[in-house]
Amino acid sequence: MPMTYTQLQAAVSYYTENTFSAVDFATMTRLAEQKVYSVVQLPTLRKTATLTFNVGVQTINLPTDFLSSYSFAVVLPTGEYAYMLNKDVNFIQEAYPSPVFSGVPKYYALAGTVSNPLVQVAVVGPAPQLGYDTALNYAAYPESITVATTGTSWLGNNFESVLFNGVMVEAARAMKQEPDIVAMYEKQFQESLMLVKELGDGRNRRDAYRSGQTRSGVT
Repeated sequence: MPMTYTQLQAAVSYYTENTFSAVDFATMTRLAEQKVYSVVQLPTLRKTATLTFNVGVQTINLPTDFLSSYSFAVVLPTGEYAYMLNKDVNFIQEAYPSPVFSGVPKYYALAGTVSNPLVQVAVVGPAPQLGYDTALNYAAYPESITVATTGTSWLGNNFESVLFNGVMVEAARAMKQEPDIVAMYEKQFQESLMLVKELGDGRNRRDAYRSGQTRSGVT
């Protein structure tokens, strides 16, 4: 059954026999969501962005919600995709020390800007000789259930157990519960987390046509 943010608040309040402020409960919920999204590669984390190079400029700003890249491709004038390889900034600085070396970018590295390290950029080599468009497939945290206008989220709709148990861990910590109580909630959270991980890192990475159906031994 889907769980809305209001239902989540009510359930946690009932199980803990405690009422949390709106600010504190939102913080606990976001912390729980972050734990799940950092451990499991769910399709809901995937986003796509179209970025455009400036001619001769070796850096390009990444989306503000960028966490990590799945793939980064240059869209050639023919419409073909030329996928760049991820490298370290040092490699690009040594191989392509200036914009004089231009062409179709083959490599990219993730970095921050000198003026604002919080702004993430990609450094490419060689420098783009044209204003190529790019196709960036990347990971970003989905909108939190705490701010969703519908009061719902993917986790709440599909895996309310992991969301609820994750918030219960944070609630136990906030209430300064005994270590054994916190450990109990953590165990329940980890058990529900494994169900999500089986989906995100298991079933979503295979299909019956290619890998065959999952089989269990019969005794």
